[in-house]
Amino acid sequence: MEGRVLKSENPAVNPYLAIILAVVATAFSSIFTKLASAPPNVIAFYRLAFTVLLLVPLALGPTGRRELKHMPGRDLAMAALAGVFLALHFALWIASLKLTSVASSTVLVTMQPLFVVIGGFLFFKEKITLRGLAGGAAALSGSVIIGFGDFQAGGQALWGDILAFSGAFMVALYVLIGRSLRSRLSLFPYVFLVYGTAALFLLLINLASHTPLYPYPCLDWVWFLALAVVPTIGGHTVFNWALRYVKAAVVSVSILGEPLGATIMAYFIFKEIPGALQIAGGVAIIMGLYIFITAERSK
Repeated sequence: MEGRVLKSENPAVNPYLAIILAVVATAFSSIFTKLASAPPNVIAFYRLAFTVLLLVPLALGPTGRRELKHMPGRDLAMAALAGVFLALHFALWIASLKLTSVASSTVLVTMQPLFVVIGGFLFFKEKITLRGLAGGAAALSGSVIIGFGDFQAGGQALWGDILAFSGAFMVALYVLIGRSLRSRLSLFPYVFLVYGTAALFLLLINLASHTPLYPYPCLDWVWFLALAVVPTIGGHTVFNWALRYVKAAVVSVSILGEPLGATIMAYFIFKEIPGALQIAGGVAIIMGLYIFITAERSK
């Protein structure tokens, strides 16, 4: 393993509490995205571009510049690869929101624990307790229940579901790389590299597809900035911070709370009324997450 390993100090903030707050922040992602009228890849690009600009003072201070300058080439390459996977995740998932409902899209894209738990065991030997597995299975089941009644058998909605599930695989790879690199890289230099690479990759996609980067309604720019501040900095960046202190599976399974929050907000904003199955799924998610997090925390 190249590069120095960071000192393993106790975090100033409880990582489990931080993860819960980050889940709330990420629940706003689908809402802000659906409110924007720009094409999916444009939304994803500006979300990350604004995030990179906001992180410049934190990532390019004296300490951050020194770390970036002396970062091993392998770590740079892996961080860039994580950025590509993150860009693909956003591109696929945001495109799915244009084709299917908030409930279906967020449910399918948060199926990534299936991949993360397997990858965490194969690559990092991270084992999950039986109680933790039971809680994770309950939360995953609740996530499926929320979107079950909303899944469509064909047409655009089916294509949207496929895109969302593909986005889940991409974000799982991004989380697993982050779990490896965050043991030896500081938070802000790492996310600056990842978000910067993702923004550049999405810019190239937009240019190659001749998708115009402007003009867009003034309100779209508000949603672009909101996406950068709330679900990206307040959500993804906090998840990346937590990856230094907890297993990748803990972060991954916790993200299953996002469909619950997104479904509740979609009811008030888009009048997407949850049915009995979605309410039952929400209860299963809350119970499952409580069991999983308490089991892994006590361990």
